[in-house]
Amino acid sequence: MKLLSLNDGNKIPIVGFGTYKCKEQEGINAVAKAIANGYSLIDTAAIYDNEEAVGKGINASGVPREELFVTTKLWRENLGYESAKEEFNKSLKRLGLEYIDLYLIHWPANAKNYSNWQKANADSWRAMEELQAEGKIKSIGVSNFFQEHLEALFQTANVIPSVNQIEFHPGYWQPELVNYCKQQNITVESWSPLARGKVFENEILQEIAEKHNKSVAQICLKWITQHQVIVIPKSTTAQRINDNINLFDFELTATEMERINALPKMGFSGELPNIWPDRL
Repeated sequence: MKLLSLNDGNKIPIVGFGTYKCKEQEGINAVAKAIANGYSLIDTAAIYDNEEAVGKGINASGVPREELFVTTKLWRENLGYESAKEEFNKSLKRLGLEYIDLYLIHWPANAKNYSNWQKANADSWRAMEELQAEGKIKSIGVSNFFQEHLEALFQTANVIPSVNQIEFHPGYWQPELVNYCKQQNITVESWSPLARGKVFENEILQEIAEKHNKSVAQICLKWITQHQVIVIPKSTTAQRINDNINLFDFELTATEMERINALPKMGFSGELPNIWPDRL
């Protein structure tokens, strides 16, 4: 598995396993199956309501903890210094782990949902910096932060975020934000890599997939990793879990990359971190 180096010296697999909507026994089985298929990056979040299942799946895998890279996230309704620490400890307990490899602010506070959004983000970040200094978190990062949220955070941060997990897929890949993150030495991670299924209807992606004898999903995931962006596809079926990590025996050409870059907007979630949601 290819690893990317984060700005704090830690390394993260470029392909991981997403667990959104993987709950209870199905979630336990999916995580264990993914690890057995070679995944070592496992991504969850408090709001997914599956941290306990993810932890049980990790335990069931039998793989030593130090060989895995586990991510979870602080939900936007729980931002603040004390709340961030409290929520982190709840996540740690649900997962049944002694430390987290990567802890993210899931969504930034914004002017729509916090009277002082800059302080809410900054106070949460200060708590995360302290947890990192204590060894409870290896790397700290953010999710869904636009440039405006990052620039505000930099005013008080002692640690630059190692990762920004954003919506990134064919048809919506935020190149300006990606370039800004790269300038700041922040590694980008993709969520919704298959554009809510919209990619499967696209004829250009179908054509490229046929040429490489790969699935449309594999073409999309490969395109993401060739942008040096981490991808965390989710699935509960054995074949797709296997296919989603089988990306390293082919390369997309520069022309194919450009064709996918140029695809019209599709599959956008509609979730903008500077205005969404209108209220908590």
